[in-house]
Amino acid sequence: MAWRCGGRTNAELIENLFKNNLITSSRVRDAMSNVDRAHYCPDPKYAYEDSPQSIGHAATISAPHMHASAAESLLPFLKPGCRVLDIGSGSGYLTAVLAELASPQKESSGSAGVARVVGLEHIKALRDMGERNMLKSERGKEMLKDGRVSFVLGDGRKGWTQGEDGDKGWDAIHVGAAAVELHQELVDQLRSPGRIFIPVEDPNGSGQYIWVVDKDANGIVTKKKTYGVRYVPLTDAPR
Repeated sequence: MAWRCGGRTNAELIENLFKNNLITSSRVRDAMSNVDRAHYCPDPKYAYEDSPQSIGHAATISAPHMHASAAESLLPFLKPGCRVLDIGSGSGYLTAVLAELASPQKESSGSAGVARVVGLEHIKALRDMGERNMLKSERGKEMLKDGRVSFVLGDGRKGWTQGEDGDKGWDAIHVGAAAVELHQELVDQLRSPGRIFIPVEDPNGSGQYIWVVDKDANGIVTKKKTYGVRYVPLTDAPR
């Protein structure tokens, strides 16, 4: 069904994903509608196809239905004032969508504090690309200026603990590349409650699967293997 969900505009793409139940939450629909995918694709001509695209450096911008799936999974933990880590942020598209979801809704009183969304890349050119793409819209400029969103350089397998608030942990962690294992550093940095959405290589060589890792309010961790996927690997930066 996913390949039928493209559109001629961003609005049409998102509406088709919603009609075909690849987006099920109105919050995710609205957040993705607020982020124009053409600002994040190397060739805007193909921006509204429901398919991945290369962005260079052996990286891709995932298909919109995969970004929707990640956003839907993390949605219960994306609230005003939350802290979100987007590992392998690449183009910056999902970082921007997650920031929209973490921003107060119009009917909110705005008393929950400002969310913090960090896009983490191990290749400087991709870190810079994500920031540059967000600057293409007034909304993106605003989020970067007020500190809701930032892009940093580091090894995603180790998470992110730097900066003045680096020890506060994360309510939601998204990983946009396939890990060889479920890295314990990421679990350790997850808040209680919190969730990780991460593709992991199967140790038996049967492909990659999305794992959803939850830490409850008491710190108890549960791990659930879900569906098969195909992502680029989560690796060292090229030397």
